[in-house]
Amino acid sequence: MSVSLKLATLAVVTAALAACTAAPIVNVSEAPVVTATGKSLSNEQVRNAIVRAGTSLGWQIKEEGPGMLVGTLHLRKHTAVVAIPYSTKSYSVQYRSSENLDEQGGKIHKNYNGWVQNLTRGINAQLAAS
Repeated sequence: MSVSLKLATLAVVTAALAACTAAPIVNVSEAPVVTATGKSLSNEQVRNAIVRAGTSLGWQIKEEGPGMLVGTLHLRKHTAVVAIPYSTKSYSVQYRSSENLDEQGGKIHKNYNGWVQNLTRGINAQLAAS
């Protein structure tokens, strides 16, 4: 096998492996607001639980309006931005934009989904403790 053919093969294999790191974007839709005691929470309490969870995981959480937060996560050269609409009954985590996460055609670097999953677990833990 010639050197140029080996390099071409290596390039194809490398590109195929890089494509394996992409996964469909996962959005969390209408996750229920659940507390350990089953008591209802106010909008403010839900908001505070989301903010506490996000900031503890390195997300910058900003209010965009009533019932709407925006979370931004900067890790190394990567940035993920999510919309977090919430109410006393439920919340969602929806992809908004990203940088250096290879988002294309509804797919994104697989780490993004892990970050959203961690955020969701954190929110649920904060809500349960409220």
